[in-house]
Amino acid sequence: MGATIADKDRAIIFTYGTLKRGFSNHGLIHDMILAGDAAFLGNGHTADRFPLVCGPYGVPFLINIPGSGERVSGELYAVSRRAVSRLDELEGISHGHYERLPIIVHLLTGGEGEEETGLVVEAEAYFAHRSFGEEMWKRNGEKGFCAYSSDEAIGYVKRKDRPQDITFLDQIRIFVSSAMD
Repeated sequence: MGATIADKDRAIIFTYGTLKRGFSNHGLIHDMILAGDAAFLGNGHTADRFPLVCGPYGVPFLINIPGSGERVSGELYAVSRRAVSRLDELEGISHGHYERLPIIVHLLTGGEGEEETGLVVEAEAYFAHRSFGEEMWKRNGEKGFCAYSSDEAIGYVKRKDRPQDITFLDQIRIFVSSAMD
């Protein structure tokens, strides 16, 4: 069973995409750290395999199909309940973009060629909403990657630079119904 670091005031969040250090939305996490609403716990990877793919505008999605895809690498943060609300807003929880669901993560050493520390953490991650997750996996040819890296981030388009006359869910629907490149 995993270690429980979370309590009634803090949650453990596993980030795998644009919220990671060095990526476009990490500024939000950085601001939370400065405000005392978040703390970096370490690098980790999922205990189980999950699909990690990019959708429209290069937006990364972890898909809740355990046993498919790869063990996904990311970062673990302890965040306040207030910070969870801000993350839920960013991830479009109320709009059906993502779902925050439990996930088991192995904490890594943090050094070159990271190895598992033996600590298993019960965390939460933002998964593609169930209304389109499986279709997103199929649209990507059931091929994903184990880490969102600078290679995948090249195709990322910031929210402010996307068309504003169409909802993100509509953009997702168009993406999953289109042919693969």
